[in-house]
Amino acid sequence: MEFFKQAKAVKLRSHLDKYLVADDDQKTVRQSRNGSTRKAKWVVELVEGKSDCVKLKSFHGHGGYLTATDMAFLLGMTGNKVIQADYEKGMDWKYEWEAIRDGFQVKLRSWCGKYLRANGGTPPWRNSITHDDPHTSSTLNWILWDVEAVEDIESYTAESILSSLSSVSDEALDSEMGSPMSVFSTKSPRLNSNFQDSQIISSNKFRSTTAMDFFYNAKAVRLRSHHNKYLHADDDEEAVTQDRNGSSNTARWFVEFVPEFENIIRLKSCYGKYLTASNQPFLLGMTGRKVLQTLPRRLDSSVEWEPIREGNHVKLKTRYAQFLRANGGLPPWRNSITHDIPQRTATQEWILWDVDVVEILVRSPHVSHSDSLDFKPKSPSAPPISIKSGRFLRQESRDLNVNVSSPPKSDGRTIYYHVAEDNGEVEDEDVQGYTFSFKGHGVEELSRKLKEETGLEGMILCTRSPLNGKLYPLRLQLPPNNADMHVILVLESSTFGQDLAKQGLL
Repeated sequence: MEFFKQAKAVKLRSHLDKYLVADDDQKTVRQSRNGSTRKAKWVVELVEGKSDCVKLKSFHGHGGYLTATDMAFLLGMTGNKVIQADYEKGMDWKYEWEAIRDGFQVKLRSWCGKYLRANGGTPPWRNSITHDDPHTSSTLNWILWDVEAVEDIESYTAESILSSLSSVSDEALDSEMGSPMSVFSTKSPRLNSNFQDSQIISSNKFRSTTAMDFFYNAKAVRLRSHHNKYLHADDDEEAVTQDRNGSSNTARWFVEFVPEFENIIRLKSCYGKYLTASNQPFLLGMTGRKVLQTLPRRLDSSVEWEPIREGNHVKLKTRYAQFLRANGGLPPWRNSITHDIPQRTATQEWILWDVDVVEILVRSPHVSHSDSLDFKPKSPSAPPISIKSGRFLRQESRDLNVNVSSPPKSDGRTIYYHVAEDNGEVEDEDVQGYTFSFKGHGVEELSRKLKEETGLEGMILCTRSPLNGKLYPLRLQLPPNNADMHVILVLESSTFGQDLAKQGLL
């Protein structure tokens, strides 16, 4: 509830980097990238007698309340409509949302136990808002919201903001370039207040403590990405990339613990520089920001990472709630490292890392912390002895019989896909789009996998002809040699899908 108690009004930003807005019809709510409009502002009303509940009243139009209804959004689907509604005495439960903290973000639970959910995908799902449960692992982030406090609402003066957020550093304020001050958003500055920090630590204590087990006894680690590549410090002593060679010294990262926090670490490369979440965009117009090796004169939050356990893997979160991300796809994305939030279901695993301890820190009353047992390989054929995550334990017998420097076998091909509009047009086709790794060979198998990835029924898998640029249904076998593929999904029910059927192409 500290998300809302510190603000008279807020903006809510979804995992798609879009804001919850009240539409002009004074009934609909949806998502929009425009966060500067009045439609994106919601006045916070605390619920008397319920310390963890709020009502959210639109700052636009007649000021309707964010309301969870029992009306289905689409017949046969699970999600129910969320609308703006006028206050009705005795029906308070419809307007109440239970705020549940999840790291630096919040989930809002409705009266029936469902969560405020920002939907992605094709129309009519795109930009819609429902209250529902995440039914697959790929939709877990759809119910997470970043909370930004609004400065320019009536009776909420600049003085009150400055007093409530007096612990925010000037450096962090400047970095926002005039955007609304974030209380606990994906861009929130480092919080130096003891109260705020203690809240962050206590709310994440169980999850963070288990994740810290990967690092607690480690003097040095290797981090392996979803693409079976290791995090490497480039020899220019600035860039950070991925590489399949895990035996190189540049894949070794020394672990430092931040004294004032029990769940924060720093990682130092073999060149003595820190893994740093910079504020520089990786590519203009894209969301990801560069991760570098730096040696700042003053150690700040940019070199601090919060490990969060995800099964047998770890996510490394910046103090701005973005994640260390290993990118795949075509150059310049291939082998690059950024910090970002997965915007699409296909990139959720790009922020997961396996931790391989290659040097143990001995914690003993008789041995100083600087002493350690170095398990650096003595010969090219001897892999480093390590304390492994669950995934490594299952593979230990295989790993001990191979050269560490040998690249692993291919895990299949990369599938790049876009979802076509009703008329067959593809939005942002020149951008990489969604991706996932596929090990099969048949079109039917790929179709099942895409249905799993997207949740869409009745899809036609199409490819664009290199001769005339037109879309044609994909048939028979996939290209040989595990070559990467670009696929476009067309819904059978769409105008373009029906045209393909009329032409006898299905």
